[in-house]
Amino acid sequence: MKKVRGIYIKNGAEIALMREANRIVSVILDALGEAVAPGVPTMRFEEIAQDMCRRFGVQPAFQGYGGFPFALCCSVNEEIVHGFPSRERILREGDIVSFDMGVIYQGFYGDSARTYPVGAVSALARDLMDVTAQSLARGIEKALAGGNLYDISRAVQDFVEARGYSVVRRFVGHGIGRKLHEKPEVPNFVPAGMAGPPLKPGMVLAIEPMVCAGSCEVEILEDKWTAVTKDRKLSAHFEHTVAVTPEGPVVLSVS
Repeated sequence: MKKVRGIYIKNGAEIALMREANRIVSVILDALGEAVAPGVPTMRFEEIAQDMCRRFGVQPAFQGYGGFPFALCCSVNEEIVHGFPSRERILREGDIVSFDMGVIYQGFYGDSARTYPVGAVSALARDLMDVTAQSLARGIEKALAGGNLYDISRAVQDFVEARGYSVVRRFVGHGIGRKLHEKPEVPNFVPAGMAGPPLKPGMVLAIEPMVCAGSCEVEILEDKWTAVTKDRKLSAHFEHTVAVTPEGPVVLSVS
């Protein structure tokens, strides 16, 4: 692994290890999605994530990171990211729930997120999830060697805002590898007056649009972790870990 302008460039063997780490994350997210239903306490998803980490022989990436107490970030409705699983929080018909999951496999990190509907959801909730997932796809398309990091940011922002939604600015995507958060930051908007770094083969990025039905303003709850929309309107979150290669972007976080 080498470093260019503070950004780690991974070789083929390292990307292969990251592919396996992210495959495991994807399998866990598949299982979590299958368990989503009205009446399920959100702590049940933490139990599933912990059990599957043990089964795969991997370490939960988030547990203990900065003091975060769980393996899984579980965020419901207006919760944007970093929500706590709870025995008291019971999913209800019409909710949406976001799972952000990471693991460490042979020293490398995997990281991915998805938002799921709970039973039948409103047209707004369905559209918000669809737009967020599509904005991620648009961003991934721009993870091209020879391009600029902010090509990704612009693709996400333009797609989301053209559909009347807002992108969160307080939290951004990131480089990933032997650390969960590496350079560069990957914003879902184009920062004013800044030039993004060039995209080079071997860069691995966690691209993660967080999209709000209303304002993008954020509030942190008393647990000092859970981020919610200030106006308490819905938010959705999707994330993939993506390798920049000479042949184009490669999504690592798939089963």
